[in-house]
This record gives sequence, C-alpha cells and structure tokens, in this order.
Amino acid sequence: MFKLTNILKNRDIILPVGVVLIVAMMLIPLPPPLLDVLLTINIAFAVTIMLVAIYTKEPLQYSTFPTILLVATLFRLGLNVSSTRLILLQANAGQVIDAFGSFVVGGNYVVGVLIFIILVIINFIVITNGATRVSEVAARFTLDAMPGKQLSIDADLNSGLIDEASAKKRRQEIEREADFYGTMDGATKFVKGDAIAGIIITIINIVGGLIVGVWQQGMSPPDAASTYTLLTVGDGLVSQLPALIISSATGIIVTRAHSDANSLSEDMGGQLFDNPRVLTLVAALMIFLSIVPGLPFLPFVIIGAIAGSAAYYKYKFIKEQEESAIQAASIDQTKTKKSLKKGPENVMDLLSIETLELEIGYRLVALLDTDKSGDLLDRITQIRRQTAMEMGIILPSVRVRDNLQLGPNSYQIKLKGLPIEGGEVLPGKWLAMDAGTVVEPSPIKGIKTVEPAFGLPALWIDTSSKEQAEALGYTVVSPSAVVATHLTEVIKKHAGELISRSDVQSLLDNVKKKSEALVEDLVSEDLSVGEIQLVLQNLLRERISIRDLGTILETLSNHCKISKNPDYLTEQCRMALARNICKQNLSPDGDLVALTLSPEVEQTILEGLSDDGQSLNIDPVFLQNVLTSLGQEVENCLTTLGIQPIVLCSGVIRLPFRRLIERTLPQLTVMSYNEVTPQTNAKSVGVVKASTDSSVYS
Repeated sequence: MFKLTNILKNRDIILPVGVVLIVAMMLIPLPPPLLDVLLTINIAFAVTIMLVAIYTKEPLQYSTFPTILLVATLFRLGLNVSSTRLILLQANAGQVIDAFGSFVVGGNYVVGVLIFIILVIINFIVITNGATRVSEVAARFTLDAMPGKQLSIDADLNSGLIDEASAKKRRQEIEREADFYGTMDGATKFVKGDAIAGIIITIINIVGGLIVGVWQQGMSPPDAASTYTLLTVGDGLVSQLPALIISSATGIIVTRAHSDANSLSEDMGGQLFDNPRVLTLVAALMIFLSIVPGLPFLPFVIIGAIAGSAAYYKYKFIKEQEESAIQAASIDQTKTKKSLKKGPENVMDLLSIETLELEIGYRLVALLDTDKSGDLLDRITQIRRQTAMEMGIILPSVRVRDNLQLGPNSYQIKLKGLPIEGGEVLPGKWLAMDAGTVVEPSPIKGIKTVEPAFGLPALWIDTSSKEQAEALGYTVVSPSAVVATHLTEVIKKHAGELISRSDVQSLLDNVKKKSEALVEDLVSEDLSVGEIQLVLQNLLRERISIRDLGTILETLSNHCKISKNPDYLTEQCRMALARNICKQNLSPDGDLVALTLSPEVEQTILEGLSDDGQSLNIDPVFLQNVLTSLGQEVENCLTTLGIQPIVLCSGVIRLPFRRLIERTLPQLTVMSYNEVTPQTNAKSVGVVKASTDSSVYS
C-alpha cells in the first residue's frame, strides 16, 4: 500500500508538486477552511525561516535561502490572490482573516488601516531597503575579494601548507560564497516587490469591495466600507506579518558575519553584555531616572536592579577567569623555564630553510593572479610535473613570495636560502628572442635586453607587435614563460643539490613496490641510502635522468661488490643508461654531433691521473691550450651547424676531463665511447688539440 511517509521521504517530489500547487492556487477557488489552514502554514513557515536564520553560524550554511525566499514569496502572493477572490465574491475569507480584522484591531477598520500602513512602512522602507543595500555591498566586496583569496590559496598550495584536496575545497567555498551573495543581491528584490504588491492588493481589495458591495450586493456605502475594509485589513495583516518576519530573516542573513559561536544569540549576548562597565552605567542611569519627578518609579528601578545584578555577577565571573589565567600562566612559565634549560631546542624552528624559493618584485605579483591572466603558478606546477617526467626526481615545493627589497620588475631564485640567479621581466609586454633566425635589419622596435636563462639577445615588445615579430623569426614568450624557463634551467643545473636523502628513500620505496628483493638486498647488505644518494647526485649534476631507477639499482647491485667508490659506480650507471644519454644528446637530424680529443691530449690527461683516479696533475699551460682549443671548436660548431656538440673521449678520462672543463663550459656534455650505443650515428665535427710542449707534473 502506498503510504504518505514514502512521499515525505522523497523530497525530489515534494518541492515541484508544491510549486505547481501554489501556481494552481492562484487559478482555482479555495474554500475558506482550506485557506485558513494555508494561512496558518504561511505564518509557521515564516517563523521557521526566521529561527533558522538566527541559529545559522555563517551565511553559507543557509545557501538555499534565496530559493526559499522565492518560494515563500510565491506562496504568499498565491494566498493573496485566493483571499482576494473570496473577499470580493463571498465577503468571507475564513476565520483567520476575520480574526485579524476583528480581534487584532478591535473591529475598527480605521485603526486596522493605520496598523497595516505602519507594518508596510517598517517592512518596505526600513528592513527591505536596508537588506537590499547590504546585499549589494556584500556581493560587490565578495566578488572584489575573490582574486586575493584565490591567490592566497595558490600561494599556500605552492608553499606546501595545504594539499590539492584542501585547495580544491577552499576554491569551492569561495565560489559558493560568490554565488550566494550574488544571488542574495537579486533575491532581496523579491521582498521589495512583495511589499509593493501587498500595498497594491490592499488598495484593490478596498476599492473593489466598495464597488461590489454597493453596486452588486446593494449595501449602503458605510456597511460596504466596514465589511470589506475589515476583511481587506485582516488579509493585509495576515500577509504582512509573515512578510515582515521573512524580511527580518533576510536582513539577519545578509548582515551575519562568520562566527565560531553556535548561534546569533550567543554572539549578540557576548558582545552586548560581556562588559560589566556598560551594565553598571546602565544600572546607574535607570536608578537616576527612577527618582526624576514625573517618571514612573517602579519600571526604572526594576530594570536598574536587573542591570546592576548582571554587572555584579559579570565582575565576579571575570575576576575568577583572571585568577584562573594567572594560575595557568604560572604553570606555563614554570614549564618554559624548564624548557629553556634544554638550550638549542627552543630555536630549532628558526633553523629551517626552504629548499627552493622564488622571490618577485611588487609589479610581478600580477603574474600570480589568475583573474588578470597570470599563469606563473600554473607554470610552476607544470615544472614540477615536467621535472618528475624528465629528471626522475620529485621537486620540493617552490615557495613564491614578494620581496619589496627587489626592484619592482625583478625576481630572484633562491636555493637553500641563498640567491643563485635572477632577472627582470616587464609585465604587460612580450619578450622577443633572436635565436639567429631573424633577418637583419629587423623593423621591430622595443626595449633591448638579454634573456636571463640562456643569455640570448632579446627585445621587450608590445602586444601589437607580437604577430609581426613571430613572422620575422623571433621567438616570442610571455613574462611568466621567461621566469618559468629560467626556473626550469636552474632546477636542471642544480638537480643534484635538490635531491635529499629522504627523497632517495621515497624513490627506493616506490621501486620497492615492484622489485622488493632488489631494493632490500642492495640497501641492507651492499650500499647505504647515503651512498646511493651520492651516485644519483653525480648523475643529476650532468643532467642524466634517474627516472629509470630500476636499471640504476641493478647496475649498483652488480658492481658495488667490486668497488663502492661513487665515481666508479656512477660511470657504470652511465654505461647502463647509454641509450637514454645518447637520445638526450642527439641533434635534430638524429646524429650524435661530437668533438673528440686528440691522442696527445688523452695521453697527457691519462698520465696526470693519480692511482685512485681522484686527482689530476696537469701543466696549466697545457690546460689553457686545451680549453682554448675546445672553446674554438664549440664556437665553430655553433656557428656553422647551429648545434651544441658533445665531447667524446675514453671512459678512463671522461670524469676527470669533465671536472676540468665544468667551470669554463658547464653546459658542455662529456661522453665516453662506451656510452655510444651501436644504433647511434656518431658524427665527429672537430678535434681538440693542445701544444706539443706540454709537460706533466708528477
């Protein structure tokens, strides 16, 4: 059997059916008893809305209020139409309207009209206008504050203070807040329109009642005025009372600020009556007024006594709280003195530093604001993903902050608290870089500069010149892209310093999910996490990806029994990663463009190696000649082919030679012949030579 409880449980049916019935109520005549029930429901519904508004902690908890306001207004107008029909047709609109017209105003329709006018004035001019204005201001300020709130969320996310889930939740709350206040700005117009409609309906009922009573019912004008005016006033009072209550609820909602208290009552009670001095002054004033001649003594004395009693108990309560606070402070002070004896532990928090930071001038803050097309934070997020894919490491959170000590258009990148590189960008302009493909002379005009990441000549140009610059062969990028590219290059250059021991442990744990035996055997018996970290750092210093960590660990497991020297293990891992290294250094044509060392240079370096391979003794003149020759060959290759070559040498001297040139040519890749796979087409474009009179120091 179909039960009523099944309908009540299904709220998706109740609401649309209710709205349809409200609309039908405007068309279908209702009997007076049913109208009495609906009018009573209307009053109860209004009181419910008011109480929920009072007990709401913050406006978003009552997010359906605008829709409820619309439904309540529609319901009340439907009742007005039904009651008007009964008043004009039958001169009888039920017991509720009759009671308000007779009992509430004492049967005097003049008093009833005046009370109705007063209620309309209170509702329309005072409450509704105020609530409408507050809604407009709240909506405007909420929308204006959205960019700052979103920027704060993005900054907290990038600094690691919150995770992705928390950031998503906070963004949704901001969106809900903006939607709510924007909707409330329009919903308050329902209340205003309802008040106007109440006035018009009342005038229509009075005029129409006089016409119907005198012309159609044959009543005398005084009788018609008395009968229809009382009914109309009763109907107006029945309608305006819920309207006034709902208007007050609207005002409470739009003026409600966020609070940690349980309800509005607790907020108001605490803020109004928490100061005993105020209560004491009120009590003194009431006692003074009670003895003024002509004023009633008893009311002022009673209120004064109540205020005085409240002030006394409030003073007493505050004194007890102060004594409790003193005792708690004494206990905390004792604990603090004990903790101070422990020494350095109290300043441990001051010793922590951020691994990677990006500081920007105040004009570059717009690059972080998504509402102003700022995409720097999104680019930093992409850099972290790109670093994981290309280098195989998890980049720590990049802390982005503004620094007023920097130039307004400047930025600097910090590594472990110290600035290492920086640059300057111009917001609102585009950086047009000349990579050697621009036809001279270029008609593009702009501010000359140097691209900070690669040192290319460039121009800062306006947006209107962007398409023309691209057509002439310039590479055009936004200021955010310049900063992000520079940050990416810094990360690649210092990747070895960014991977910590805890990061290595996390990478090992990830590999352990698939190769548990490999990781456990290697770490527990052969190598420590610290020794593995040294090998990974050596690879990252030369921009070798460690994403294929399984191959690296297998190589370490195979060779660590021979030697645990990090340099030896690094070279073995490089040979195991030969395919990746070759692929990383291939030219656009698919060739491995290389410079080779002459046999004399290789022999001299080999003879200068110590027995353990850790030191190298070379004639400074010979070294200078080698560096000069190498620089010339690299420049020739860049000029003729437009390609950065690599250096090929024997495996024994690869690492020593790399260390010789890393300060002069840090971007130059040095590979051994053992790292060139059979499938790779190595193409020699030059030979590095030196003077034959070089001698070796022993």
